[in-house]
Amino acid sequence: MPKKSAPKKDQQEIDFSAPTSAPAAKAKPKPAPPKAAAKPTVRKKTPAISVISRIDQEAASVRTTILKGDKPSMRFPVRSLQNVKYQPKVGYFELRGKEKERTLTVSTVKTFAQTLKMMSLSKELVQTDDIATKREAYYVSKNWGDARFKEQPESDTVMEDVEAFFAVNREQLGFVPEEKGGDVAGKLVVIDHDRDTGEELRIDCTKFGSGAYSVPITVEDLRFETDAKFILCIETAGMFQRLVKHNYWKKSECVLISLGGVPTRACRRFVRRLSDEMRIPVYVFVDGDPYGFSNIYRTLKVGSGNAAHLNEFFCVPQASFLGITPQDIIDYDLPTHPLKDVDIKRAKDALKNDPFILHHKPWQLALLKMIKMGVRAEQQALAKHGLNYVIDEYLPRKLADTKAFLP
Repeated sequence: MPKKSAPKKDQQEIDFSAPTSAPAAKAKPKPAPPKAAAKPTVRKKTPAISVISRIDQEAASVRTTILKGDKPSMRFPVRSLQNVKYQPKVGYFELRGKEKERTLTVSTVKTFAQTLKMMSLSKELVQTDDIATKREAYYVSKNWGDARFKEQPESDTVMEDVEAFFAVNREQLGFVPEEKGGDVAGKLVVIDHDRDTGEELRIDCTKFGSGAYSVPITVEDLRFETDAKFILCIETAGMFQRLVKHNYWKKSECVLISLGGVPTRACRRFVRRLSDEMRIPVYVFVDGDPYGFSNIYRTLKVGSGNAAHLNEFFCVPQASFLGITPQDIIDYDLPTHPLKDVDIKRAKDALKNDPFILHHKPWQLALLKMIKMGVRAEQQALAKHGLNYVIDEYLPRKLADTKAFLP
């Protein structure tokens, strides 16, 4: 999702709760035998007819207002860190309630028209049971005359506004991400179904050889069977492939999931459902830099300001941070790279504005320590001690003390 310029900071909109430390999830004893998932307790999916009906209602309201000679308007939640709060008992970023209003005026007529056209495209997709990627939606707009988008970031923003306006996820509106959800290997059976026959499909994630199962764009209808002890989420494809190559999942009795950078919603939802329903902890292994901390990990754990209207369903509050930490750089004598200006800015912004970081003292100390050290380290830096040092030494030592993980 493209980055957007943040609004001016309103310090009163940031949650300055007293910092506290949340304990890391404890690994559960290995269940025997593997069990099938219970009926998941999740948000009810909005039926297609409901989405279509709501679009029709809003369009009719705009039309009626115009025919009366008045100016129609639509209100959207402000999607930024300045409009969210974080409470550990809740576990994810919640909207505070600030909204922006889009009223039809001479200066807003194009954006207003684009919003209505995006709603119309969504209705068409839902009615025909079709999908469009964000890139495809941008190109569809080239047929909208003066309402067409000049660049995709404009299209993405309007699409996200429509999603927030109806308080449903993009997939329910017919829009799907460009990127895949993530790769999975290890002690897990995913139960899916054949799209043509409805026949049940049992997908054994230990049977992909040197490959892996790819998380689909929607995961609500999947079921799971596993006797894994934990889920290990990994930032880089290279590290994931090393662990798969050497069957680390077999040795450690776990499920490996490649995040591929900032995880997609489908990947986050997959991890959340798997952890919730199988009652197993989630540990996250990313590069030791501010981006890995405050973008990849924090987004997986508590969500983002941009998608705060959906964080409840697309985050993993039970996740805890395995590494790489600033202390790991010292303890394991890792090769490093100097922090770039963008790294320092990202760390300082998190310390000043991120409600999750502001709540957890251990995270504040970790970021301050990294800034003071002036360096960052990649997962692959562990290869200094040997290509499989991560398997033979680093992960076993870290997993022996999960209570020490950052919250």
